[in-house]
Amino acid sequence: MHLTHIPLDHLAVATTNMRHQRRAPDVSDLLPSVRARGILVPLLVRPTTGEGTDTNEAYGIVAGRRRYFAASIVAAETGTTPDLPCAVMEPGDDADALEASLIENLARRDVDEMTQYETFVKLVKQGREVAEIAATFGLTETAVKQRLALGNLLPKIREAYRRDEIEADTVRHLTLASKAQQKEWLTLLEDPEAFAPRGQQLKAWLFGGQSIAASAALFPLDTYPGQIVADLFGEGGYFADSELFWQHQKAAVAARRDAYLAKGWAEVVVLEPGQSFHLWDHEKTAKRKGGRVYIQISARGEVAIHEGYLSRQEAQKVRRKTMDGPEQGVSAEARAVRPERTARLQTYLDLHRHAAVRKYLLDDTYVALRLMVAHAIGGSPLWQVAPEPQRAGGNNIAQSLAASPAEAGYRARRTEIRSLLGLSEETEAITGDGDTETVFVALLTLTDAEVLRVMAFVMAETLAVGTPLIDTMGAHLAVDLRTLWQPDDAFFDMLRDKRVVTAMLAEVAGDTVAQGNQAATLAVQKQVIRDCLAGSNGRDKVEGWLPRWLEFPGRGYL
Repeated sequence: MHLTHIPLDHLAVATTNMRHQRRAPDVSDLLPSVRARGILVPLLVRPTTGEGTDTNEAYGIVAGRRRYFAASIVAAETGTTPDLPCAVMEPGDDADALEASLIENLARRDVDEMTQYETFVKLVKQGREVAEIAATFGLTETAVKQRLALGNLLPKIREAYRRDEIEADTVRHLTLASKAQQKEWLTLLEDPEAFAPRGQQLKAWLFGGQSIAASAALFPLDTYPGQIVADLFGEGGYFADSELFWQHQKAAVAARRDAYLAKGWAEVVVLEPGQSFHLWDHEKTAKRKGGRVYIQISARGEVAIHEGYLSRQEAQKVRRKTMDGPEQGVSAEARAVRPERTARLQTYLDLHRHAAVRKYLLDDTYVALRLMVAHAIGGSPLWQVAPEPQRAGGNNIAQSLAASPAEAGYRARRTEIRSLLGLSEETEAITGDGDTETVFVALLTLTDAEVLRVMAFVMAETLAVGTPLIDTMGAHLAVDLRTLWQPDDAFFDMLRDKRVVTAMLAEVAGDTVAQGNQAATLAVQKQVIRDCLAGSNGRDKVEGWLPRWLEFPGRGYL
């Protein structure tokens, strides 16, 4: 490599430059200095016609594209053809040229992952290994593999990612998808009436509602007959068939239980998937004193084993039996054995551990938000939130509510939240479904936006019916039931006060019609209101009528 000056008209952007085919860049920040002092930092170029340094040759710009365009603008302004300082590379090494171009541009904020991917692919084709690329650009091998893994995506998805139409976590999950699934997702994305799942919802969509990490397996993965799909980072992966995973996981749990029994444990308790082992309700108890093994399985398949525990009541019975003496079949040596912590010491330890965790929690709003939502869903020994049961008190009201667009939107959101948290569809409500610890762990994997969606749903699910808070919130949220409610048979059947119906008739049909039907029966008045709302029996159709009771704040008629 050597330095020389080359006329501007002998230079062009090289095909090895990572920005070769892009439109002219914005060089407004460079123009003032180039106009005043010219190009000071040499461009990195390489000959494109033969070898040597003859300035009659053409040179391709490997690095310095923006300086070249700035110099071109100044040349057009002044009508001159300046010579630019250039560092000339030896011809023939495309890989070196690619590296030089990317190294210069990595410091620029507008170098996106797709541009890096395209350049890394070219380097691989030139014979560079992943480790060499990582060392050259100061990246980890995982980061280089991330960029290269983008090649698993359909070109349309890559371009959408380049245009920032798809966020990074969505792209990561799309690398788990087959080409058919990617095409199906693209169809949803391009359809303005459809919903294309993103983020965690996308993962649930890809795996049929339940994504189980390969790290959860209790069995050896090399003997697993099903498919494990790796994500963008190539770390771990997920089981493509959750049912097949559960078959092998339960068999592995059963084998682990049998192994514990063979070692002399009195009992091994396998909890149901999703059921928690509450440490505070149990005490550590040795195997020789009847301690059990508890095997806990989360809804996401992870297995936790708790060796040597009894419930507090059972542990107390064991201690009393130990103190009763030889006549109860306990040796003097056994009577001398005392627990390593007294009850008062345990209280001391518990309080100090609690105080420390509480202090750290005060400064970690990320965890606190998720903990609050987890408690609202799973409960706590100190506070409990219950879902609003929405007792209708009759089939007609229940059917009316079920047909409501508002209720349909609520049910759709409930399905989405279940998918986010990995909960089953066995129960109607989210609140109270699942233990606090499992829900908390699931929430730690979600983004703040996703957690806030879960929290909003929990608040909606636990919002009490018929309280003053509903009126306050409806007014604050500017709720307009005209878009969510239509008068139905259940509503008209329950109108019994003729004074109210007459007032409604005046609202819908006007005072003249209301006065003309004042002597009519209640049924006739209600039918006139129906005709006005439907535009039937010669009545002009009235749009957007809403009873005063359903306004926010609500009003009465009498």
